[in-house]
Amino acid sequence: MERMIAVIGPTAVGKTKVSIDLAKMLNTEIISGDSMLVYKNMNIGTAKPNMDERSNVVHHLIDILEPSASFSVVDFKELASQHVTTLNKQGKIPILAGGTGLYIKALVEGYQFNPTPSDEKLRTDLDDLAKEHGNQYLHDKLAQVLPSTAARLHPNDLRRVIRALEIHSLSGDTISQDKLMDQQELLYHAVVIGIRMDRQLLYQRINQRVDIMMEQGLVKEVATLLKNGVSPDCQSMQGIGYKEIVRYIHGEMNLSLATENIKQATRNFAKRQLTWYRKMPYITWFDVNEFTDYNAMMETFYKVIAGKFNLKVEYKK
Repeated sequence: MERMIAVIGPTAVGKTKVSIDLAKMLNTEIISGDSMLVYKNMNIGTAKPNMDERSNVVHHLIDILEPSASFSVVDFKELASQHVTTLNKQGKIPILAGGTGLYIKALVEGYQFNPTPSDEKLRTDLDDLAKEHGNQYLHDKLAQVLPSTAARLHPNDLRRVIRALEIHSLSGDTISQDKLMDQQELLYHAVVIGIRMDRQLLYQRINQRVDIMMEQGLVKEVATLLKNGVSPDCQSMQGIGYKEIVRYIHGEMNLSLATENIKQATRNFAKRQLTWYRKMPYITWFDVNEFTDYNAMMETFYKVIAGKFNLKVEYKK
């Protein structure tokens, strides 16, 4: 089996620094497991590792697509698995730095996705229904035929709602995530490290991160994307931070409310991440608050990894 290390946890918990420091220790490379980091010119709102952070460690699946492009879990699994294989052939243990729970679960468990082809006319008809009656109308139709899928998808996640209805209409089947949700066997010889912290402390970090994003120029970043022709309806612009600032730029709310909405949406996202990770019992969890300092935590991570892969090199700060 190919080897892999995954570092996961809720947003703002500190995965980026841990992943980079582990990669330096192990002389390896990082594969991003975040659905938003694939987009070019979307740096501030995605909390993308900056060029200094990426200068000493090779990062994969960052800045590979234009903001107008679509990107799915199927695309991610295909590309990420290729990088895992390449790095293993080089004798390296790749580090998967996770953020999007479905992406991580799909890769490490080896999801096989539904091969049902697309039907452009059906998609167009469904999209027209959403425009006429609203996203909730389409979500309600999904709930009638696939209640478990509807429960997992937000009404505004229109692209996936339409795809689920499309698959059901064409094959009478559900999307493959539902069928494999209870699968627990791993495709890789993997260590999956989960980082968490006190909920209130995490929420404070999230609020601070959003304030920093605003100071760094999130409004200018979004305005530039719109000016360069990126549609507000693009998948990338539905990300937290982008859709709220678009509404501010369009005069639908003031900046203070937009900022608070970003903070609330990010806190809700962190909560959903933790809920999703509960479906992955093979995660080895560590609470940041239980360590005396950062070095003690990193030494613990290293010992777990070294034990799993029988590494002989001692931990060095």
